[in-house]
Amino acid sequence: MATTDRYARARHPGHPRQATTLALAHALSAAERGLAVIPLSRTKLPALRSPHRDTPEAQAGPPCRGECGRLGHGVYDASADPARVRAMFAAAPWATGYGIACGLPPHHLVGIDLDTKTGTDSSAALRELALRHLFTIPPTVVVVTPSGGRHLWLTGPPDVAIPNSASRLAPGIDVRGAGGYLVGPGSRTDHGVYATAPGTAHLPPAPCPRALLHLLLPPPRPTATAPSAEDTHGHGLIHFVLAAHEGQRNTRLFWAACRAYENGIGPTLSEPLIQAAVHTGLTRREARSTVASAARMTGRRGGGVRNGAGAGPEGRSRGGDAESP
Repeated sequence: MATTDRYARARHPGHPRQATTLALAHALSAAERGLAVIPLSRTKLPALRSPHRDTPEAQAGPPCRGECGRLGHGVYDASADPARVRAMFAAAPWATGYGIACGLPPHHLVGIDLDTKTGTDSSAALRELALRHLFTIPPTVVVVTPSGGRHLWLTGPPDVAIPNSASRLAPGIDVRGAGGYLVGPGSRTDHGVYATAPGTAHLPPAPCPRALLHLLLPPPRPTATAPSAEDTHGHGLIHFVLAAHEGQRNTRLFWAACRAYENGIGPTLSEPLIQAAVHTGLTRREARSTVASAARMTGRRGGGVRNGAGAGPEGRSRGGDAESP
């Protein structure tokens, strides 16, 4: 435990233990409702480091999703078992929050993240979608983020895997589905505390409207056709990334990387896409993390891209988060 305490102090000097106690209490309360949780650090990343970091097995073969039996696999550690939740927090005494895994039984949670940091009115964009596609968001749990954004909690069908996405539904609207997580209410981060909106804490997550569910699912793949030479080499995707402006660089890179892996050229195109993103102003680390997230979301291995399990489009565990406030 001494080694763990030194690691905790190094990461969060002066961290008040009361924050961890409160986070554990909130996490246990969520677990009582059947929600699987993991401890989070103040940065909203999973608090436990991957046990495969800096080991040879992290560089070969498919990523471990907890099969090894150790903790540190991000959202794949999530559990609603109180004993396991306590064990995870005991292993991460620096945790100040908790993440709620999406897509797992019994709720099959789907998170609609209405962001406020993109310069767009994501709430208005959702209202426009609702008018256009004739659906309404039923009363449900709403979590307010420190930046003023909102997370809407919905439930999906048990036999449908909703993918994570960033601004695919509309600018400023991110989706947390299978393999992603939402920051739970009561979590304390570097930017403030997540809280349940007044009048919604007692509500169960509402079923996702059918029309919205249809929008959340990935479009059907087109029938196979002979690709053009440009498509084969991914030139169009690279140009798409190079044309990104500030505020859309990460989203464009994530979208292009997803398309590359879906088309079977992800491992070949990952490095050119990373270089293109660096040219637009992203750091190489950010670009590598984003491409690795796209590889995981599409179920492909990322060639030379390596990153910790569960990272989201912006290097967070999403899924990440995948969570973005």
